[in-house]
Amino acid sequence: MFSTLLASSSAFMPLPATRHAFSKVASRNFSRSALSMSAENPKVFFDMEIGGNEVGRITFELRADVAPRTAENFRQLCTGEPGFGYKDSHFHRVIPDFMCQGGDFTAGNGTGGKSIYGRTFEDEDFSLKHEGKGILSMANAGPNTNGSQFFICTVGKSLSLSLRKKFTFIFLTFVPTILYVLSNFIYLEDTPWLNGNHCVFGKVIEGLDVLDKIESVGSSPTGATSAPVKIADCGEL
Repeated sequence: MFSTLLASSSAFMPLPATRHAFSKVASRNFSRSALSMSAENPKVFFDMEIGGNEVGRITFELRADVAPRTAENFRQLCTGEPGFGYKDSHFHRVIPDFMCQGGDFTAGNGTGGKSIYGRTFEDEDFSLKHEGKGILSMANAGPNTNGSQFFICTVGKSLSLSLRKKFTFIFLTFVPTILYVLSNFIYLEDTPWLNGNHCVFGKVIEGLDVLDKIESVGSSPTGATSAPVKIADCGEL
């Protein structure tokens, strides 16, 4: 199942109303180091609950230096400045070893949400790539249909704990133990099919352990959660 998810963009297709776009990649390119923190970029937070229990805070840096309109949309939805936003909304779709999706504070099921600019706004920039765990990107329903829905990539550059457990069984059953040790250094691909289709505009800078807790209540392939995942509070730091 994991190989299927990484092999096809159709695996990321949520509900029909949040079908994903295919657009040309912007000509400007940024290296992985471009995701490093900038003093001028805003930082926002989610205080998370799972099943009504507090599980910690996720802190994001928003790349206003690359995608200012997209970053400002997310920032204001965190602070509630427009009179609506992410507070008390839920992550409606969590696929382990792939991504966590939220931001639908109107319908709560992946069919709603709205931006600070209106129902939707245009794609802004495709320079930053979906590389590494904690990447923050916009979900959409096609080209230039960004609203409030977002997703956080959970695919990293090393094997997740769940996959390492699977390697444990396979390696300890069929091959010497030393091969299991080597499995901890096997590298996974990122999610390149999302590049050029979704605008990356930030990254988790603290709270990846909280992201792991959210991922633990997800499911594949539907993304249904076994317990409600709620943004209990959010704002700007």
